[in-house]
Amino acid sequence: MKKLLCLILSVVLALSVMSLTASALVTEDNMELGFAVASDLHYNVPEEELSETNDHEIFWYANRRASLDNESGLIIDEFLRQCAEDESVQYVLIPGDLADNGRSIFEEHYAVAEKLTAFEKETGKPVFVIPGNHDYGQGENDFKIDDFKSCYGDFGYNDALSVMEENGSYTADLGDSYRLIALDSNDPSKSTEDGMSIKKIMWVLDEAKKAKEEGRYPVLMMHHNLLDHLPMQRIISRNFIVRFHYTTATLFADAGIKLVFTGHEHCSDATSYTTPMGNKIYDFANTALTMYPLQYKVFYINDAEITYRTRTVDTIDTKPLRSIKGYTEEQLSLMEEDMNGFAKGYLKAGIQYRLELSLSMEKMGIEEDSVFYPLVSTAVGELVKLLRMPLYGEGSVQELGKEYNIEIPDSDYETGWDLATELVGWHYAGEEPFEVQSTEVKILLRTVALILKDDLSTVNDEIFFAAANALIEKMGGNGNMSKEFTKITSEIFGGVTAGQYFITALVSPLLYQFAFDGDSVPDNNGTLQGYGIEMNGRNILTNLSNTANTLMLYIENFFVIFIKIFGIGR
Repeated sequence: MKKLLCLILSVVLALSVMSLTASALVTEDNMELGFAVASDLHYNVPEEELSETNDHEIFWYANRRASLDNESGLIIDEFLRQCAEDESVQYVLIPGDLADNGRSIFEEHYAVAEKLTAFEKETGKPVFVIPGNHDYGQGENDFKIDDFKSCYGDFGYNDALSVMEENGSYTADLGDSYRLIALDSNDPSKSTEDGMSIKKIMWVLDEAKKAKEEGRYPVLMMHHNLLDHLPMQRIISRNFIVRFHYTTATLFADAGIKLVFTGHEHCSDATSYTTPMGNKIYDFANTALTMYPLQYKVFYINDAEITYRTRTVDTIDTKPLRSIKGYTEEQLSLMEEDMNGFAKGYLKAGIQYRLELSLSMEKMGIEEDSVFYPLVSTAVGELVKLLRMPLYGEGSVQELGKEYNIEIPDSDYETGWDLATELVGWHYAGEEPFEVQSTEVKILLRTVALILKDDLSTVNDEIFFAAANALIEKMGGNGNMSKEFTKITSEIFGGVTAGQYFITALVSPLLYQFAFDGDSVPDNNGTLQGYGIEMNGRNILTNLSNTANTLMLYIENFFVIFIKIFGIGR
């Protein structure tokens, strides 16, 4: 067995050395192709007056999707300005959702097209777009796919090598050695779900074959994700990834496609998949340009290597915002000092607003006369109260945790919402840094355990044991029979039961994958092997190694959570 392992390692090392000697670091000077990718522009026509949405002191106008609607046009302008000044950017690629209300407000599309036209006229750099789920529909009054093609004709369609007449797919050349396959992955009858079909897949395969026959490398751009960018994305976020994604990825990779650029999920995440034949494909999911972290990517490519760098829109011209009623000097100053920091605060306020909104009885569809109303209303109300509660100090989550024998570690976070929205922000920004034993993950898991105990006991007291508690109060008690019983059992048996240890240990690897990006592909800045490097044998061995590592990581995290993080009996 040891000899076999040594042989495998020797082969891997030999292949690694061969790949290193065969490659030459790609720079702006020796690149064959350079382009920028920015997705989900979500342009909005600015309001005349800001609309109040939530009770945050500064970001009181943050919307539920946390997108900077009124600032969107100014962010797009700055992105295009940066691309115009960067000589290494020869092309601009936009994988969908150019307009936020593109189906119904045609003016948004015309405004974006006007900006792109001015950019191309000024720079001579071609822009290629593809529609997203916000961009067209098939209703009577919708902006239809033919309208989209006409509006954005100068950005891929008018000079396309091949076009699918019934949707927005087309092909175009990028430089002398690459071909862009722009795939319309949408279902115009659905709000977010993909519209992948056998016909579309076969069209991609045919176009990839043509590209290879003509001596060009195929590059794919589409709106929906091809690979998972969340743990079990096909289950928990299924409308953001194409159906049968591994089968589709296998077909595309074996057809010679290595790079795929997507959007829709609004996160910066790069991930890869290796087919049984050893062909590797990379899916670069891109953030929404007009939403924190205001990012886009620039790629430098030659035959040997693919290098990519993440850039940020860190400033905008705030003068036009002064004509919108409602902006304060504090808000405008924050934008001028640190636009990205402002966007992060706006994101956190918007995410909290959205989640609290979704936790309302109305959004849950539970009527006041429903038999379940008191039960759910109490549980949801307590959950929101705990998330808003200070993490530390008098009347805090940490103080409450001690009553249930659950220790909440010290940190700089102020509330449960502060931590939860911070983790969401890192998911969008990429390179999630929170390892399984980090303070953030410990607070998250232990707060979940506390919520389960305190929230459930409150429901018991106020709903199931209401009559008994009323009787106890008349006799001089505090009327919280379930809470007191839960606290006593926690003190005796520990803050978390054996069953809860087990469940938390099972779930923890999923939470870990959300909070810590442990795959081998850097999200924001990295270098990959180019299209001209054949590494199928090494890729197969690496794939086997990664599978084993993933299994070991799951097992390790299970026991870390089960034994170390909570501490048996604590």
